[in-house]
Amino acid sequence: MRKIAFTTLAAMGAMALPAAAQAQSNEDPKVEAYVGASAGIHDLGSGLPNDDGGIYGIVAGVDVPVGKTFFVGAEGNYHIGDGRIDNEYGIAARAGVRVGETGKIFVRGGYQEVDFDLSGLITPPVVGFDDTDGDYLVGAGVEFGLGDSPIRFRAGLDTIAFDSTRATVGVLYAF
Repeated sequence: MRKIAFTTLAAMGAMALPAAAQAQSNEDPKVEAYVGASAGIHDLGSGLPNDDGGIYGIVAGVDVPVGKTFFVGAEGNYHIGDGRIDNEYGIAARAGVRVGETGKIFVRGGYQEVDFDLSGLITPPVVGFDDTDGDYLVGAGVEFGLGDSPIRFRAGLDTIAFDSTRATVGVLYAF
């Protein structure tokens, strides 16, 4: 599973290099890095009672402009959870358009690994049982800022292999 994550990260880097080279020739847009806090709910979609839970964590990434409105980027995330999720982490490539001075609409695709909390589902608990799983992630979201401030707000909706649904909101610091 980690091979897939590293391969995906390398592919995202290879995609971003030509965009970065083009961005340096444009005077208006600039490469933008960000880091922030994220919270949301992750519904595992298993049909079992209480198969959802809150997730709380961090996101970080970089967006590279391609022209005046289009951008590509990469981001990583790490969340701890309550309910049926102990923690989750992943990486994703992003592509989107700028809206106005501070707004962005984007789609993303990548890989997400989830460590489940199976206590209460398996009785008696099985020792040595692998309770992690990962698969591809696809989603979409929006970001917007207020004036010239580096603070941005975001909302996103993702699915992991079209089996589960994650809805998140966050606050970012862009630099």
